[in-house]
Amino acid sequence: MLEHALVLNALGEPIRHQSKTHSADWDEVEDFCRSVYMRYRVRPLDRMSRPDATMISAKAGCVTMTRFAYGTGIHLDRFDPDAGNILVLNTLRGALDHQTDGGSVATGAGESFVVDCSRAEYWLEGDPDHMQLNLTIPHQAIADIAERWFGFVPDDRLWASRVKIGGHRSAWPALLDYATRALTQEGGISSDAALARHIEEILCVELLRQWSAAAGLNLETGARCAAPGYVRAAEEIMEAEAREAPSIGDVAQRVGVSARTLSGGFQKFRGISPRAFLSARRLEGFRSDLEKLPGDVTVTTIATDWGFSNFGALAGRYRDRFGETPSQTRARKAGRARPH
Repeated sequence: MLEHALVLNALGEPIRHQSKTHSADWDEVEDFCRSVYMRYRVRPLDRMSRPDATMISAKAGCVTMTRFAYGTGIHLDRFDPDAGNILVLNTLRGALDHQTDGGSVATGAGESFVVDCSRAEYWLEGDPDHMQLNLTIPHQAIADIAERWFGFVPDDRLWASRVKIGGHRSAWPALLDYATRALTQEGGISSDAALARHIEEILCVELLRQWSAAAGLNLETGARCAAPGYVRAAEEIMEAEAREAPSIGDVAQRVGVSARTLSGGFQKFRGISPRAFLSARRLEGFRSDLEKLPGDVTVTTIATDWGFSNFGALAGRYRDRFGETPSQTRARKAGRARPH
């Protein structure tokens, strides 16, 4: 299914890549890996071997997809936690051996492994025939999507779990196949920002589902239902009144607890502060208006109506959250409304 991922486009034609895609130079391979993964230590299993590396990458929003192989057996460790990245290693051929609690687990063709290198130590060993279709995803991006879709940010019961996911009968390889085909259209890698955001979203949501299931967690009914009533009541208030931006002290008083207790409850059961929860709802409401209001209403007018006054800071936060500027969102609205 993924045999030709990032090599042939959806029409079966070779993809024209802008960067070098193969190398027998350790320094070139190391530079590529640092740019798409993070810093880590590489030790060839055969000390005298040279790489015969495949190095292809494509972006889908914040997700970096790489078709990669060293072309020789390797042992990798000392992954940099400060890079803040999650790795999803999807084996196309050959085999990898991955560190888990108390031992290791192998992945062969069609199998995948996920590890949050910002939360867990990790090593892997690959045989000389390995070929991978890997994903690199910032931890914060996954946390934001978890909060948006499931209502809370999971704790280290998820993030510290180094687990095998997917498999031949799973939706995961089929989704990867769709993602690579959609990205690789006629002429090369697609630069469609809306398509990239769509692929980013579905990959991250399905990854969270697969990862949590393998870790024995339920994101649909877990921490969200376990949260005390005052947290859920506060969420309802902030969701309903996001445009008015109530103060956290006022929300706490209305649900019958102190601001400190409310903050502690959100941190424990949602993994974020009440202020961050409210900020996210406000950005989502602002984005909804950008997408829905008539085209003659300006971005500045919409932002002002939401109580935003520092438009530069707003644009930065908006771009971090949605991968585009408010003006770009508005331009898509105008494009959809334009008669053909």
